[in-house]
Amino acid sequence: MKTDIYRSRFFLPFLTTLTFLLASSANIVVDDNSWYQSIEKSSLTPAPYVFGIVWPILYLSMGVVSYYKSSKIYYLYIFQLLLNGSWSWLFFYFNLPLIALIDIYLLIVINCLIQQKLITNKVLFFIYLPYLLWILYASYLNLIIVLIN
Repeated sequence: MKTDIYRSRFFLPFLTTLTFLLASSANIVVDDNSWYQSIEKSSLTPAPYVFGIVWPILYLSMGVVSYYKSSKIYYLYIFQLLLNGSWSWLFFYFNLPLIALIDIYLLIVINCLIQQKLITNKVLFFIYLPYLLWILYASYLNLIIVLIN
């Protein structure tokens, strides 16, 4: 009998741990943001405290969607987590906003694919939609930084 890894008792803790580690590593990278403070930004850049409010909500929505029992969603979810985590490193640690912009564009594509898979489940679709909208907004902010710096 073939084991369904997505229904395994180990898979959800794995996804939860991966999400936590990536979120934590992004937070560590952002701690030294002297480069970010020195560059020109969009006038639509939110105050720093907004990120502390928004990201826990977005990670919660990602966690809810990750519980959806579809192998296609899981693979896309893991890939988007890796892209999400790598964006912080590319942007804040390595100070490569253009490469980070490419990363976030890939993240948008992957999240559009996830949204497409969720269209049959309206509740999950709307739970996940704010994350996609935030990424679109973040890509705008990233693009402005690339253009004016």
